[in-house]
Amino acid sequence: MTQDASLFGLTGKKALIIGGGQGMGEASALFLARAGCDVALVDLVEDRAAKVARAVAAVGRSAHVVIGDVLDDAQVPRIVDEAESKLGGLDAMVSIVGAAAWGSVLDTTPDVFDQQIRLNLRYFFLACQAFARSRIRRGQPGAIVGIASVDGQRAAPMRGVYGAAKAGLISLVQTMAVEWAPHNIRVNAVAPGHIVTPRLFDTPQRADLYANSLLPMRQRGTPDDIGKAALFLASDLARYITGTTLDVDGGLLAANLFPRGLPGHNG
Repeated sequence: MTQDASLFGLTGKKALIIGGGQGMGEASALFLARAGCDVALVDLVEDRAAKVARAVAAVGRSAHVVIGDVLDDAQVPRIVDEAESKLGGLDAMVSIVGAAAWGSVLDTTPDVFDQQIRLNLRYFFLACQAFARSRIRRGQPGAIVGIASVDGQRAAPMRGVYGAAKAGLISLVQTMAVEWAPHNIRVNAVAPGHIVTPRLFDTPQRADLYANSLLPMRQRGTPDDIGKAALFLASDLARYITGTTLDVDGGLLAANLFPRGLPGHNG
């Protein structure tokens, strides 16, 4: 993709990518780098993040690897502080980490419920707090992009707690956007639907059948589709957009479709 970096107003800006070592996080990091951002890549696996860092360097921007577990509450402020220190500042944060546990509501245990909330909502809350506190303390603006899901905007059979967590994220994004607007901190989310990610275990034939039979656009999305949306929301192109959730789902929600029995729909 050829990108005119001047369109985005991000040249020389600093972005933190939580979950930047693969999939949608990797795509977000590379699109932000092509728009002129230096990035800090948070991941559990150093080799994975280092590979993305080399790709960022290849497009002429600097990248720093931050190893940490955002599901450990105590590590989250340290991760944000370390990223800011390594980058020499922070202007944007894109948060990618999340996954769905499969099972009916009747079969969901309290432990699974707590794990899903921690994985899809709690760490995001803590990371946003740390980012916003830093921006407010310094009197500087910022942009936050979270990853929601189409499952947070409709019934989510067999992944109910995941859907509840993503619905909570969407609500939290709206509240943070309102509370932090006086500080010029924008908060938005991207809601993927049917994105092919590293966790997707469908065969290509199964994925094509699924897309052709259920999605109005007749194709699954890719991590690049999410990376482009994250870039837009983090950039000056979206300077008057806050508190919104951008659906990137091939028309799934518009068509009011409720797929069943084919896991891996949004990564």
